[in-house]
Amino acid sequence: MLTRRAILLGGLCAGIAVRSAMARDMPRLLVLGGDLAEIVFALGAGDRVVATDDTALWPPEAAALPKVGYPRRLSAEGMLSLAPDLILSSADAGPPAVMDQVRAAGLRVVTAPEGRGVEAVLAKIAFVGEVLGLETRAAAMAQEVSSGMASLERNLAELPDRPSVLFLMSVGKGPPIAAGRDTAADEMISLAHGRNAVEGFAGYKPLSAEAAVALAPEVVVLPDYVAEAAGGIDAVLAAAGIEDTPAGIAGRVVVMDGLKLLGFGPRTPEAVAELARGLHPDAADRLAL
Repeated sequence: MLTRRAILLGGLCAGIAVRSAMARDMPRLLVLGGDLAEIVFALGAGDRVVATDDTALWPPEAAALPKVGYPRRLSAEGMLSLAPDLILSSADAGPPAVMDQVRAAGLRVVTAPEGRGVEAVLAKIAFVGEVLGLETRAAAMAQEVSSGMASLERNLAELPDRPSVLFLMSVGKGPPIAAGRDTAADEMISLAHGRNAVEGFAGYKPLSAEAAVALAPEVVVLPDYVAEAAGGIDAVLAAAGIEDTPAGIAGRVVVMDGLKLLGFGPRTPEAVAELARGLHPDAADRLAL
C-alpha cells in the first residue's frame, strides 16, 4: 500500500515531467515587429522569445533581448544563428530575399496581417493567439482593446472641434519630414479626433518652411526619438517654418513614445487617449481610460 509520502513524491515527479515536456514543446520564437512582440509578451508568452528586431522596445523584457537589426535590413545569418523554431514576422520584414533564404533553410516563418487602425490591432492579436495556441487569452485581450476604444470614442464624439495637427517624423537634418495621408500617423490623428494638416500628399515627405507656415497647424506631434534627435522641444519649435505656425507660437507640441504611438499594438487605446488629451487639453479629464 502506497504511503502518503510516496503519493506526494509521485505527484511531484509527474508534475515536473509534464512541465519539462511543455518546455520542450514550446517553440523558440524570433519576433520581428515591435507590435507583435508587445502582443506576445502581453499574452504571457514572452519566455518563448529568444530575440527580436530593433523596434521591440516594450515591455522592458523585450527591449533587453538580443536584437537582429532593423526590420527592413535583416540578415539571414543573424536570424539562423539564433536557431529559432518559429519566426513571427511583420509584413514589412525583409528584404524579401533574406526572408526567402530563411525559409529555404527550413525555418517556419508566419507573417502577421497588415493594416492600421483598431481593426488591424484586433486582427494581429487574433493571429498571434492562434499561432501560439493562446486563443482564449487573445480573445480577452481583443475584447479589452475594443471596449477601451469604444469608451474613448463615446467621449471624443462629444467634442466640438478637431484641431489641425502637423505630425513630424524628422526634424533638424534638412527640411522636416511630415506625415501625409495613408500613414500610421494620419490614422492616429483621426482616432484622437484631430485633423491632419497635410492633405496634399500621401506618405512621409519633406516640408519647406513656407509650406509649414501655410499649413498653419494648431498642434505639432512627434515621436519621442524624433524630439530627442532634434535636441528637444525647444529645438523643434525653433525649426524653420514651425516657429511661425499657430502651434509654434503657442508652444503646442505633443511628444509620445514612438512605438506606442505608431505601433498599433495592445497599447493603442492608451496611445489614442494620451494623444487625445494633448489635442483636447480642455477635455483631458474626460479622456482617461
